[in-house]
Amino acid sequence: MHIALLGRQPELSIAELERVFTKVSWFSPQTALIDTDEAIDIQKLGGSQKIGRVILEVDSTEWRHVSGALVKHYAKIWSVAAGKITLGLSAYDFKLSPRELQKSGLILKSKLKSGGVSLRLVPNQEVALSTATSHHNKLGLSDNKVELLIIRGKNSTIIAESIGAQNITALAARDQGRPRRDAFVGMLPPKLAQIMINLAGPLAADPTQDLAQPRVLDPFCGTGVLLQEAMLMGYDVYGTDLSEKMIRYSRENLNWLQDKYQLTGHWYLHEGDATDTKWQQPIAAVVTETYLGQPFSAPPSSAKLTEVRGNCNHIIGGFLKNLSKQLKPGTPVVLAVPAWKDKSDNFTHLPLTTKIEDYGFKRMTLTTVDADRLMYFRPDQVVARELLLLTVK
Repeated sequence: MHIALLGRQPELSIAELERVFTKVSWFSPQTALIDTDEAIDIQKLGGSQKIGRVILEVDSTEWRHVSGALVKHYAKIWSVAAGKITLGLSAYDFKLSPRELQKSGLILKSKLKSGGVSLRLVPNQEVALSTATSHHNKLGLSDNKVELLIIRGKNSTIIAESIGAQNITALAARDQGRPRRDAFVGMLPPKLAQIMINLAGPLAADPTQDLAQPRVLDPFCGTGVLLQEAMLMGYDVYGTDLSEKMIRYSRENLNWLQDKYQLTGHWYLHEGDATDTKWQQPIAAVVTETYLGQPFSAPPSSAKLTEVRGNCNHIIGGFLKNLSKQLKPGTPVVLAVPAWKDKSDNFTHLPLTTKIEDYGFKRMTLTTVDADRLMYFRPDQVVARELLLLTVK
C-alpha cells in the first residue's frame, strides 16, 4: 500500500492515479491511498508531490500518540542499522509547530545514539519539507536516507516512507531548456501534460502493427510539450498542427529531447488542420490541448465571451467529428478545452461539453471524483483548461 500527497488541484491528481493504478481511494482531502505493490515512478506522475510506502497506521489523530508510535517503531527497526541515517520528517494536517515535530526526531535520535546508531535529522523550517529540500538531501532514494510522511486522516494517522518527491527543477529545466518555445500560442505545463497522458490510462501497442510501443496522437501539437512528455514516458508519438512553424518547432524540440535523454522511441510530424486531416494508423490514444481561443487578463464582456466561445466550439466540434470517424471504438481521448472564469469564480463551459455523444464519444467514469468537471487553472487565470475524458463509441 502506498499513499500520495496530491497537488494543488487534488481531484485532478487522484483522477490521474485512478487511471494508472485502478485501486485508489481518498485518505484525507490532500492525500490518496494506492493499493499496489508494484514499483511507482513519481517522476511520471504529474499530479503527485510525494509518494510513500505505508509503514504504520496509528489508531489516533493526536500527535503525542502518533509521535510515540513512530519513535517506538523506528528505535527498534533502526537499532541494527549499518551506517549513518539521514531522516526528514514531514507532517500533514496536524496543528503542530516545526519545533514540536523536530522534538520527536530528537527523541528518536537520542534512543538510537545510546545503541551506537548515528542519525542526522534534516532541519524543519516548516512542518512539511519542501520537494526541493527532499531532493537536496536525496531523501527516499536509498535505505539510509529516509523521509517519513506523517499524514493525519479523519480517524487515524498514516506513517509512510517516501519513495521520492516530484522533481520540479527537472520539469522546469527541460521545459525552459528546449530550443523552441512560443509564449504567444501558450505553453502547456509539462506536469499537466503528464497528467493528461496518464488520464488516457495504461496503453497497449496494436499487435497487428509494426510499432513496438503504443503511439499517442496530439492533433494540436504546438511546440511539442505533450509529445516530449509522452516520449519520456515510453510512448511513440505522432503530432500534427495547422502551423508549419509549430511543426518545425516540434521537430527541433524532439530532436533535442532524443539526443539529450538518449530516447529510442519513434516520432512522426506533419502539417494538418485537425478538422479535416486524415491521420495515419495506429493510434493508441489521443491526448491534446485543443484551441483555447484568445487569452484574457480580465473576464471579457458578455458579447465578447459569446463570440470567442462560439468560435472555439465550432473548431473543437469540427475536430471531434473528424476524429471519431478515424478511431477504433474504445480508444481513449483526453482533451484540454477552454472554460472561462468570471469575477465570482464561476465558469462558462463550451456547449459541446454537454452534448459529447453527438460527436461520437462517451464519457469515462471514475470512482474517486466526478469526471465530468475536471479543471486545471491558476487563481489569476481567466481561461481555464477543462479536461474531457472520453472514449470512442
